[in-house]
Amino acid sequence: MAAVRLLVLGVIRGRGSAHGYAVRRELLDWRAETWTNVRPGSIHHALKQLTAEGKLRELGTEPGDRGPGRTLYALTAAGEREFRALMDEALVSIDMEELGAAIAFMDALPRAHVLARLREQRTRSAEVERELLGMVPDFPGRYETPHTTDLLELWSSVFGNLTGWTDGVIARLEAGEYRMADDR
Repeated sequence: MAAVRLLVLGVIRGRGSAHGYAVRRELLDWRAETWTNVRPGSIHHALKQLTAEGKLRELGTEPGDRGPGRTLYALTAAGEREFRALMDEALVSIDMEELGAAIAFMDALPRAHVLARLREQRTRSAEVERELLGMVPDFPGRYETPHTTDLLELWSSVFGNLTGWTDGVIARLEAGEYRMADDR
């Protein structure tokens, strides 16, 4: 749910205001369904939950082409704080969905801040890779119980690739690529 909340807050924040259908349409344009579990129902639920928590406020209703009007939402000060807190958590996450959501909005933060969080994420993913590889010698041989060693190698390689990918993003940020919040 953290990734859905971050995506909903981030889209509304970026647009200034939006209704649920606009949030969904934007995420479809990003092909977010290929890297997240965001579904129309989860967007609607997040909008209602974030509004109840005071992180979004309703601006009114925009007439729809067909059917009932659409409620427009905007972030509150609490919503802005929630967005930033979720960004900080997601930028250091080794969960692909959360990290992907944060990468989608990393330009909303200062470059040095994003770099610090991504360095922390890189350290975490490298540690997980080392821990998984360190378990291999303690497991029975490949031919006794083949799945254990292969699974450890599979997951360690996933975290190794994540570490390498993060190195690339860090290098591009350090080189001045991407337009960040403090560049404007």
